[in-house]
Order: sequence, then C-alpha cells, then structure tokens
Amino acid sequence: MKAIIITGGAGFIGSHVVRLFVKKYPQYKIINLDALTYAGNLENLRDIEQEPNYFFEKADILDKDALERIFVLHAPDGVIHLAAESHVDRSILSPLDFVYTNVIGTVNLLNKAKHFWKDNFEGKKFYHVSTDEVYGALGETGFFTEDTKYDPHSPYSASKASSDHFVRAYQDTYGLPVVISNCSNNYGPNHFPEKLIPLFINNIINKKPLPVYGDGLYTRDWLYVKDHAAAIDLVFHTGKTGDTYNIGGFNEWKNIDLVKLLCKQMDEKLGNEAGTSEQLITYIKDRPGHDRRYAIDASKINKELSWKPSVTFEEGLKLTIDWYFENQEWLKNVTSGEYQRYYEEQYSKGN
Repeated sequence: MKAIIITGGAGFIGSHVVRLFVKKYPQYKIINLDALTYAGNLENLRDIEQEPNYFFEKADILDKDALERIFVLHAPDGVIHLAAESHVDRSILSPLDFVYTNVIGTVNLLNKAKHFWKDNFEGKKFYHVSTDEVYGALGETGFFTEDTKYDPHSPYSASKASSDHFVRAYQDTYGLPVVISNCSNNYGPNHFPEKLIPLFINNIINKKPLPVYGDGLYTRDWLYVKDHAAAIDLVFHTGKTGDTYNIGGFNEWKNIDLVKLLCKQMDEKLGNEAGTSEQLITYIKDRPGHDRRYAIDASKINKELSWKPSVTFEEGLKLTIDWYFENQEWLKNVTSGEYQRYYEEQYSKGN
C-alpha cells in the first residue's frame, strides 16, 4: 500500500486533494497532516473521515518531533505539500508567521523526507504546491511560464518563492525527487471566507458592503479548485521529476468584472431585482504592493499531461454559489468559529 502524506489537508485546496485521493485510490494510505489553524477545518472532510484508507494527524510542520513520529508511523512514499499561510493581507500584517510556516516548515519537511528515504529515492516523490504570485506582476500582455524569473512583491509571495528555491536546492544538492506546481487563484466549495469570492457571497447574503481594492481593475486568472485537485493528481503520478508545472484556469478577470458577475448570479439565486447586490460595492484604499495582473500559461501541463479545466468560470462560479447556499451551516460555523470545536468532538476521545 502506497502511503502519501498530504500537508494542509484540512484546508481549502488540501481537503479537495485529500478527498480525491481517498476516493480514487482506495489502495493508497492517505495521511492528512494539518495543524488546524484558523483555515484548517475538518468539517471539510466529514464525508470521507470514516474511510479505511484515511488517517488524520494533527501536527504543525514546524514541530520536528511530530514530523519524526508521523514519518516513522506511516512510512510515506510521497509528500504532497500544501500547508501554507496564504493570505496576502495577513502577510503584510505579520510577515514572520509566513517565514516560519512557508519557509522553515517546508525545510523541516524536506529534511524529514531526505532522512527517511535516505539514498533510496526509488518510487518516492516530494511534491511542493506553490503559487503564481512568486513571478511578480504582468503588464497588460504576456503570461507567466515555467521559465519566468521570480519577482515576488509581498511577504506572502516572497515566502513561497523562498520555499520553491529550497525544494529545488534539495533536488540539486541531495538528489531528492521533487516536483513543483505554481497555480493561479483558486475558488470553489469550502473556501474560508476571507478570500474574495466566499467573502462576497457571505456579505451579499448578509447585505454587507463588498470592499473592492483601489480601482477594481486588478486582473487575476481563476481556477476551480476541483480542477486544481485533478491537476495535482496528474502531476504527482505522471509529472516529470525535477520539473515545474504552471496550473491556470485560462480565465482572466478584472476584479470589478468578477464582482459584478457574482452580484448578478447572487441576485438571480436570491430572487432579487437585477442590480440589487451591485449597490453593496464599496471601493476602499488599495493595499501595499498590490500586483496589477497575474496570468498563467498552462500550455505545458495541457500538452504533456493532457490536463485542462473542466468548467468555465461562469459555470464554476454558479457551482460555488450553489454549494454555499446548500451548506449554510458550514458557512455559519466558519464565520462564528464553531468549526474549531469539531476536532475536539471527533478526535479527543479517540474516535
């Protein structure tokens, strides 16, 4: 039985990857390693937590002793590393938290993998999931490719760029079999409501202002989270060791256009008069170091691994809105903090 540790597996993207692997590969042992900080939510995985090939380990990747115990207990053949501090605004307020988790935590994992796999790397893989923000910003034209030079502008993107460099250095120095992917903005079910789309869905439901930075013309490429999970599956199993793969949605949207589309779909869902939710849009002071445009060239993963998004943005956004309406208890628990009790209820008694 192949054993795979998925770090950050209770988070937004991680939970979708865990679910996919648990269901698709019943012959695998899937270990969800998560510290359950503010964005880690075991309620995301209620539907698969009783599966015989699923195991949960509450641990921080900064805790070397905990990592030692988990590697000894589960003897992983692979690591898919998603655990990270990822919110740019939080990184501006507290950059050291991002250095500790994203850089030092990644190096801790690399050291454990290197030690336990030693000189026999056959059949092993360390997969590091990163972001397109490491590339910096684009003008009105052009795309990020796997060869784009790094030029991070926020503490978050700087910490992810550093972790990417360490992963590559461990391959070059020690021969550790690694692969890296850099993805665009994800959206979809289970997204913690501090990011734009779930925040605005929640605010529209509660008739709160929709805060748009600056002039609203910042452009991002959007990727449906389930499509990202499918891409991670492909890269882990068939990606070339030592390579980098850019994963994007072929889906560029200016923030204000996205918000207006979201308002339109929310009004339809709520039965509001057209234009009702747009009245909640409020322009606010821009954040420092705000990159103007990101756009991923995902042609390499499309050509080499035959991956492409399964939904358009309009379709994915509708699916996302429907999910939040069908899971308002989840949204209520997250916004109130009640979700953090779930671990104690489920695991403190040895369940």
